[in-house]
Amino acid sequence: MPTSSEHWSLVVAGGGPAGFMAAIAAAEAGLARVLVLESTPEPLGKVLISGGGRCNVTHACWDPRELVGFYPRGGKALRGPFSRFAAGDAVAWFDEHGLELVEEPDGRMFPRANRSTAVIQCLQRAAAAAGVELRTSEALQDAERSAEGGFKLTLRSGRVLRAERLLLATGSHPSGRRLAQRLGHGLVPPVPSLFTLAFKPNPLVALAGVVMDPVQLELELEGERFRQQGPALITHWGLSGPATLRLTAFAARALQQNGYRAQLQVDWSGGRSQPQLEQLFADCRQDQARRQLSNARPWPQLSRRLWQHLLDQQGVEPDRRWADLGKRQQQGLIESLRRSRYAVAGRGPFGEEFVTAGGVPLGEVNLATMESRQVPGLYLAGELLDVDGVTGGFNFQHCWSSGWLAGQAVAAAAL
Repeated sequence: MPTSSEHWSLVVAGGGPAGFMAAIAAAEAGLARVLVLESTPEPLGKVLISGGGRCNVTHACWDPRELVGFYPRGGKALRGPFSRFAAGDAVAWFDEHGLELVEEPDGRMFPRANRSTAVIQCLQRAAAAAGVELRTSEALQDAERSAEGGFKLTLRSGRVLRAERLLLATGSHPSGRRLAQRLGHGLVPPVPSLFTLAFKPNPLVALAGVVMDPVQLELELEGERFRQQGPALITHWGLSGPATLRLTAFAARALQQNGYRAQLQVDWSGGRSQPQLEQLFADCRQDQARRQLSNARPWPQLSRRLWQHLLDQQGVEPDRRWADLGKRQQQGLIESLRRSRYAVAGRGPFGEEFVTAGGVPLGEVNLATMESRQVPGLYLAGELLDVDGVTGGFNFQHCWSSGWLAGQAVAAAAL
């Protein structure tokens, strides 16, 4: 390979979390001449907008055996990579690079500064300190193996680079998938993951803004049942919130194959049994006998607006006293609390899904090093792989882990 200013030890295609982590890890391990190509004017765009501008960096889940359970696709295969670099390692890495992460009650971890720009600045400082060069508004257009070894890289600008090793960390962008395919990789067809559900009709539209925690959600598709429990947010179009996003993550491919049409069963009681609810109703008839149903809910955490909606749905007068609630009406209310059903007619209207299920099959990658099994010297990391996690910092954690492993492996192979 000719020696020139455009001869690089490692070129990273993609200036996102996985690409930055890989470039920094390789450079800090002693590899010189590391270049990151980012197609947009600003790198780390997903980091900037994630978590409402706060950036949920990772999750306080310290055991790799438990951590893999949060990945609808790729979980079992990630056991090995997570045994080398998992959530605790990510927290330590950021701390060593000047960014303290703090844990919230639900396990999500954010920068103490509580803004995503702190994460971006940390990564950019680390890259600069390690000698990584970053070029923005510069996309990798084509890549091919060179006869003399390494890769010939053609940029969108027409410039040609030479790289001894190439890392694709292009996220879910179709261009990265096309590059991987042209280099010899297969592709699991991508589908959206982590999205809200739209109901048609939406009988809950008047309840928009109501949060219930916990609820149990269940979908049955193609003979397979998907269940999740946690907080749910009623919206103008249907249902959102963490439990909904986790449900759609695990059911992403089945929902896509079914045209996003399904029946969603919601247990508004959060998993209470029939006898437990009957006892709550019996307690109300005894302790709240003279109070109107609309003013005395079966338990305090049940949303007043939702309770009123269920009364209306069952044709129960809201001013009826608890002492006068008939047995048939009680059973109807309990059934609505435990098994309300809604017709899913599609995803939420704003295309707000942040994650894509699908990508390069994991069997085509050595997950100890993130090197391609098809193309020597080619590495892959992040969302380009057929891995996706639920909401809560898990997708970023896979980026940190796969990026760090790739960077370490590239440096070890080159030095």
